[in-house]
Amino acid sequence: MTAHSIMFQGTGSDVGKSLMVAGLCRLLSRQGLKVMPFKAQNMSNNAAVADDGGEIGRAQWLQALAAGVPASVNMNPVLLKPQSDKTSQVIVRGKVTATMNAKEYQKFRKSLLPQVIESYNFLKKQADIILVEGAGSPAEINLRENDIANMGFARAVNCPVVMIGDIERGGVIASLVGTHTILGKADRDMICGFIINKFRGDADLFATGAQEITARTGWKNLGLVPH
Repeated sequence: MTAHSIMFQGTGSDVGKSLMVAGLCRLLSRQGLKVMPFKAQNMSNNAAVADDGGEIGRAQWLQALAAGVPASVNMNPVLLKPQSDKTSQVIVRGKVTATMNAKEYQKFRKSLLPQVIESYNFLKKQADIILVEGAGSPAEINLRENDIANMGFARAVNCPVVMIGDIERGGVIASLVGTHTILGKADRDMICGFIINKFRGDADLFATGAQEITARTGWKNLGLVPH
């Protein structure tokens, strides 16, 4: 079994990536597919113990629950648990590896990509589809070098990307168009469409906004998700 995969990235943190992936895990599993969630790198002190031992982000534990599959350390191979404003505990495949400051980790994370891909490939052999969650925003181009969480991962495994924008916080058109503008062409080419999340009110009122996003980015409008 070799799974298909799709990645959900966001224009920023808290745009609803985790919950959307969890919902899709449940939806697709109810349709008879074996679904696996995956997040290469998570930064959170909200951890859970996976069924195969070791810590993973609680969001991936919830997504596994939604998918009806045992939670595995391979679903979140790199977990960063902040210890202060400047340092984080680095957990690799469920086990504490080191405590590093941000600069140390930026250099170290490149060495983690092979393990991340190994975990991803392990899940691919067991699933029909893998729903991949990005981290933060790919538009943080100051962190693009050695990235393993967003476009660095997507390009390494050739995984198509859906970009999520949060309309509740305002400025969603600028967030999506701005993300397109600031990304390099090779990264932009990984994105197949966009979703507007946390929508309230009359969807018809956003029709021209969605059209403008498509006109400026070339990304397909995959729909509005209500709050």
